[in-house]
Amino acid sequence: MKIHCLGTTGYHPNDRRHTSCYFLPADGVVLDAGSGMYRLPPLIETDSLDILLSHSHLDHILGLTFLLDILHLRPVESVRVWGEPDKLAAVREHLFHGLIFPAPIPVQWRPIEPGEVVRIGVSGSVTVDSREQEHPGGSLAYRLRWTAPAKTLIYATDSVGDTSADCCRWMAGADLLMHECYFRDSEQQWAVKTGHCWTSRATGIAQAAEVASLLLTHINPLASGDDPIDIAAARAIFAETRVAADGDVITF
Repeated sequence: MKIHCLGTTGYHPNDRRHTSCYFLPADGVVLDAGSGMYRLPPLIETDSLDILLSHSHLDHILGLTFLLDILHLRPVESVRVWGEPDKLAAVREHLFHGLIFPAPIPVQWRPIEPGEVVRIGVSGSVTVDSREQEHPGGSLAYRLRWTAPAKTLIYATDSVGDTSADCCRWMAGADLLMHECYFRDSEQQWAVKTGHCWTSRATGIAQAAEVASLLLTHINPLASGDDPIDIAAARAIFAETRVAADGDVITF
């Protein structure tokens, strides 16, 4: 299984990263629709797209307005946008208000409740369920599962990090955990204030859930250096850790 990192930062782009967007071309599945979504057209392999929105903050939805050009460059038969009902309503009412974005986009809006199980992707090849997360306004973590081959991907962004035993059981044994890590440990107080995660907490969750590998995402755009999260400290807790960067293709 391969996932393309099209945007790996939060809040706003910087010279190295666009905001959150990840793509699984074989299944036509997009995780969040941040500014990195403009990179989608040459990667599309399917005749449908399923876009899973973790929540409706601007850095995760603004790429939906790029769909007119994306679909012009690479037409598909259907586009489904999934998210909590109130989040989808906010996107439709505000982002696509006629005074902000006057052109309609050809998508199907698909509400999904936390814990609800849906099938997405080509021929329903991906089974998806979700959990609520602690973040201003709320967000969803998604669990994606395949049967052939048997693989599990957890996408948990924009969260302070759920260390509960129940959440660790839900994540347990995943082949890849994509978890946000906006702050270093030295900035933990800002993480708590803003509903984001930090290095030792994200890696501790991966360790407790006994996942195979951890990809740290949603990196602070102000941390624009080569080591934004202190990778040595991260790997001291969970060895199989890497930091997502725009352009990465992760195999799991």
